[in-house]
Amino acid sequence: MHTAEYYIQKLGLSTHVEGGAFIETYRSEGTIPHAVLPPSFGGDTHFGTGIYFLLQEGHFSAFHKIASDEMWHFYDGQTLSIYEIEANGNLITHKLGRNLEAGETFQCVIKAGNWFGSRCEVSNGFSLVGCSVAPGFNFRDFELANQASLLKDFPHLSELISQLTHP
Repeated sequence: MHTAEYYIQKLGLSTHVEGGAFIETYRSEGTIPHAVLPPSFGGDTHFGTGIYFLLQEGHFSAFHKIASDEMWHFYDGQTLSIYEIEANGNLITHKLGRNLEAGETFQCVIKAGNWFGSRCEVSNGFSLVGCSVAPGFNFRDFELANQASLLKDFPHLSELISQLTHP
């Protein structure tokens, strides 16, 4: 098995604003006009986008939300825990990995508009995953969580929110 550093170098990953390292691997040429998209989109949007994303133990992808559904794909490393908060406060924990007997999956989908964050919880581990977004990802349709606001909205998840946000 390769190391996190190997993938960071070989794939040309750089620091992501939410945490971890990434590189965009696909952005469709075609776009969807803003006029036919839901109001949560800030403008014309590509049909789809894709990235490689890597998280190392001790780092996290901070809670955020986007305007589109996002499909996650497991590639290498250890299990990645993705925490998704639905609007009603229900917490869904997705486990991306190769141990199917333990309930892990190779793919999962985060619904548009839900808050989500992730981390590799294996000591000295890392997770290399991919994310496919349709309609495509655009930073103008990305919102990084404000810790105080998220704690106010979901007090029953205060420990997790404190761990996966910045004050």
